[in-house]
Amino acid sequence: GDGMVSFRSARNLPKLGADGGDGGDGGAVYLLGDATRNTLSYLYRHRVYTAEPGEKGGSNGRTGAKGASLYLPVPLGTEVWDVETGQLLAEVLEDQGEYLLCEGGRRGLGNLRFLSSRHQQPYESVAGGAATQLNLRLELKVIADVGLAGFPNAGKSTLLSVLSAAKPKIADYPFTTLTPQLGVVDVSEEVGEFGASFVLADIPGLIEGASDGRGLGHEFLRHLERTKVVAYVIDGFCLDARVMQQLHHELMAFAPDFRHKAGLIVITKTDLGEVDQAQKKDLMAWGLPIMEVSGASGQGLKELKRKLYQLTKEAVHKEPLRQEDFETDPLHYPLGDFQLMVKSRVNERLGLPL
Repeated sequence: GDGMVSFRSARNLPKLGADGGDGGDGGAVYLLGDATRNTLSYLYRHRVYTAEPGEKGGSNGRTGAKGASLYLPVPLGTEVWDVETGQLLAEVLEDQGEYLLCEGGRRGLGNLRFLSSRHQQPYESVAGGAATQLNLRLELKVIADVGLAGFPNAGKSTLLSVLSAAKPKIADYPFTTLTPQLGVVDVSEEVGEFGASFVLADIPGLIEGASDGRGLGHEFLRHLERTKVVAYVIDGFCLDARVMQQLHHELMAFAPDFRHKAGLIVITKTDLGEVDQAQKKDLMAWGLPIMEVSGASGQGLKELKRKLYQLTKEAVHKEPLRQEDFETDPLHYPLGDFQLMVKSRVNERLGLPL
């Protein structure tokens, strides 16, 4: 708001002095973390969002009202990027957390501010400051407790549908799932805790070279970054231990921090035939829990729920790993980045370079 030039007057007293007040500060623009939202689609309806301007100053030294700030609720996991500079400005991770994007313009000064013993009749004032303007891009990264990682048609969408109330599209062709799907898995009966649950994310199927951007690799892999647990889903009908190595390679090539995540291996479609025990033995060398399940028959689903819930709880209370843990003792490598000894055994059996 602009400052005002005003002089007080009364009948027969025309020169009572300056009394122009300051303007009000402009409102700011904030993002507000909202755990109840799961999409940014409502923001797409309007392309420009503006907070209220401050009001102009008034006579009798009155300060103009401050402009109301604008709060835009967004789901947790939203990233804010400056389109002009490509800089990441904020990550919305806290429910009801306020993230300042643009400060409002500074208030202008009225002529009462310029009154002095030598300047009894000031006509000066200061206009309100210009508002901050930004051109932003908002991206939403899925936040889930458990992420399903696997190649197309491994059975990830089927697992999500039978473990939760989510209804993802399921078909017998690759890339049935094109966007991440979320489901809440209720485990109160399995673990005997009222209201116990975790959020499960079905990430679209990966392909070899996803970490290099092949297919929609980067678009898919980034959603796994925020999960606490990674479940490596492998098709049990044509079980091949090399699939695990390929999955692990793509995740580690995209973000080495995946070595810090807890994980387990889920062998699906066990109702279609016996699991190849030789291949399963190779998978055991990774040191990860292995669960055999069938979405069609329900085999192993309760056990899988309990195990995933246990891993998510352990991940919450787990102390952060230090870099020296990895450098001094290879056995301290967490689940997901296999130990040096295990790496040699796996590669030797699979005929890969040691």
